[in-house]
Amino acid sequence: MNRKQTKQIGTVVLNGMEYYRTRIKGSDGKRIALYARTIAELEEKIEETREQLLNNTFRRASPTVKEYCEKWLLMQSANVRQTTLTDYTSKVKNYIIKPFGDMYMSDVTLDDIRMALIPVSKKSASVYKSVNILLKCIFTSAKESKVINSNPTLNLSTKGGGIPQEDREPLTDEQVDKLLNTVKDLPPYVFVMIGLYAGLRREDILALKWDSVFLDTETPYLTVCRAWHTEHNRPVILDGTENNCRSQRYTPPLLPGGMPERSKGEIQIGICCIKPRGKSAIIYAV
Repeated sequence: MNRKQTKQIGTVVLNGMEYYRTRIKGSDGKRIALYARTIAELEEKIEETREQLLNNTFRRASPTVKEYCEKWLLMQSANVRQTTLTDYTSKVKNYIIKPFGDMYMSDVTLDDIRMALIPVSKKSASVYKSVNILLKCIFTSAKESKVINSNPTLNLSTKGGGIPQEDREPLTDEQVDKLLNTVKDLPPYVFVMIGLYAGLRREDILALKWDSVFLDTETPYLTVCRAWHTEHNRPVILDGTENNCRSQRYTPPLLPGGMPERSKGEIQIGICCIKPRGKSAIIYAV
């Protein structure tokens, strides 16, 4: 212990016992008091406290991957919907935090990331691409915030990884007729017809309202600006689609013949146009 430190050590009586005391400056600028019965014991406490302060300062300057990922997900919660955040959280936890979450952000290299992506490459191509994009977003954010000096994902390619999705065969005319005959006069009939002939997804159909149905035009059409999803096993209608509520227009191929007479107060399906290989339909009502 040098002279300066010796001068800063004093004695104090606590509960009738004499202790050596000194104060050192913490990382927040406040002074921390340390007490010990002997000078040697006080010196040990001083070294332990300084080492702890250095570690805390380093951890703030260079957090672990787990710590920064959790912070990044929290920042995203202000900009994305709950279902998207849930998907992000699952992928980050399973494919980023799990393989190298204990590493410091500044220590992660491109090789570490490529090794972590090996198990992901056995998943679907869409999952592989999503994890790649998440990695790029996380480390780019860290670089912009000066948490790391260099971004290890700059040369990371999103192409060629994962198992490609097999092309799905569309329903044949015979299968369509069989499906419609099966659900005819049943509640799902309208749902099935909109899916078949307007091409909407389940989430779009369940969120469809009458303000998105345009029948009094030369060519009737539907627009999609809402989406149905679940949060905590409860249905939620979200205004604004994945394309930031840029309404998508769905128009069935209408040939001369016009719309059939509308029904009063109920949703029905009417045959309003003919396609070369079958019938097309659109909902109509008053």
